[in-house]
Amino acid sequence: MIVKEKNGEGFLDLRICDNLELMAEIKDNTIDLIYCDILYGTGRKFADYQDLKPIRSEIESHYIPRIKEMHRILKPTGSIYLQMDSRISHWVRCIMDGVFSYGNFRNELVWCYKSGGSSDNGFAKKHDTILFYSKSKIYTFNPQKEKSYMKPTSGKNPRQKYYSDKDGVYTLVNAKDWWIDIGMLSTDAKERTGYYSQKPKELIERIIKSGSNEGDLVADFYSGSFTTAEVCKDLKRNFIGCDINPNCFEKAKERGLFSFTDKPTNVD
Repeated sequence: MIVKEKNGEGFLDLRICDNLELMAEIKDNTIDLIYCDILYGTGRKFADYQDLKPIRSEIESHYIPRIKEMHRILKPTGSIYLQMDSRISHWVRCIMDGVFSYGNFRNELVWCYKSGGSSDNGFAKKHDTILFYSKSKIYTFNPQKEKSYMKPTSGKNPRQKYYSDKDGVYTLVNAKDWWIDIGMLSTDAKERTGYYSQKPKELIERIIKSGSNEGDLVADFYSGSFTTAEVCKDLKRNFIGCDINPNCFEKAKERGLFSFTDKPTNVD
């Protein structure tokens, strides 16, 4: 199933298919930015998908051909952000070093979040890892801002712009690689679609703003409820992506991402 919708001067291209099938249709050096919240290797069967088993051979069998295709279709100035947790991050990092090269590793981003649940046998696992690589030494990166951890002193710099809210006075600085200011979606969040592992729009917005510009083409090959597509629509980016679960189209329709189903066509 394929849906193509106009997005201002651009487009949204949503598919239900195996991501290798979609990537095989895309020409070399086409995509500006790839973001994927990939399978985490829990081995569990969720309502919306069957996760991979936490076995290195299975992880490599699944990801090596897909990451090679992602490298092929990225523009020379493109970048890729893959989100996962500690079960497989070390294995995926090795694959990424092999395909994109160690020299093109840019950041290991850590998204910390608060949620219920703890263990008496270790520290509570409350973060995801996002691996950020570029295809070459020249790539798109737009610094994002966050509140400074340093409190302004009485001798404020007159050339510095200051902001204030309920937490006091602060300045803005370039965001660090440790993201603690974006929370998980609450059970009653308006943007929730019911997809099990849905990520907050704010998180994906930060990545898309960082790694692309208006009019660029963004891809997500593990689209789930198509949060990335909605963010691209809001930020005036073009989008192409897919999920293997047919129910994900219903989630996309709930988001208002399309009004009709078009006939299958190839990507130019």
